[in-house]
Amino acid sequence: MRTIFWNVDTQYDFMRDDESFRGTLPVPDAREIEGNLAKLTGYAKQNGIYVVNSADWHRLEDKEIDAENPDLVDTYFPHCMAGTKGAEYIPATRPMDNIYRLTRDAQNVDAEKIVKARNLVIEKYEFDVFSGNSLTSEAIDILNPENVVLYGVALNVCDNFAVMGNVKKGRNVYAVMDAMRDLPHLVGTPLETKVVLKNWEEAGVNFVTTKDVLEGRV
Repeated sequence: MRTIFWNVDTQYDFMRDDESFRGTLPVPDAREIEGNLAKLTGYAKQNGIYVVNSADWHRLEDKEIDAENPDLVDTYFPHCMAGTKGAEYIPATRPMDNIYRLTRDAQNVDAEKIVKARNLVIEKYEFDVFSGNSLTSEAIDILNPENVVLYGVALNVCDNFAVMGNVKKGRNVYAVMDAMRDLPHLVGTPLETKVVLKNWEEAGVNFVTTKDVLEGRV
């Protein structure tokens, strides 16, 4: 399997803050990218492209959850709590067919089922999908992608960990910039957007658009 898509955390609590749903941790302007997210999801389905879908799937005891006094850098108010509406994917990216779900409590990986699926859903309990589920690396190694086309939220947090985790594995990463949004309040931290983007550039990440992907330039 040479090229996969990677959908990062496009869940209600991050993506919506309007009359339809009030997310508990909405990423600013995330609603603006739903059109491009839908196009990428549709393109993947039409062309039989494998999609890895990460999802925050929290419990109150998780280390990044602080219901009383979060610092909004390492800890946040409860969000994407397991089994809630806020933890579900929005319609634009919701996996609908041939799904293998890697739960946060899974003890092993079924390699045959992962390969036969078209959507892998990875439940995670940390920002970093590679440390937030102990079986992520094993599952992705089974897929053995050369190229990863990545999009979702938030650019400078969970996207960043997924991007750099794949770079460290030697994969070519294509960041779909008009299908991402960031958390702008992290100025002055290692996760400030301009710092993250500079790190991506130095790491050889490819910056592309949705149109690039749809027109086969990736």
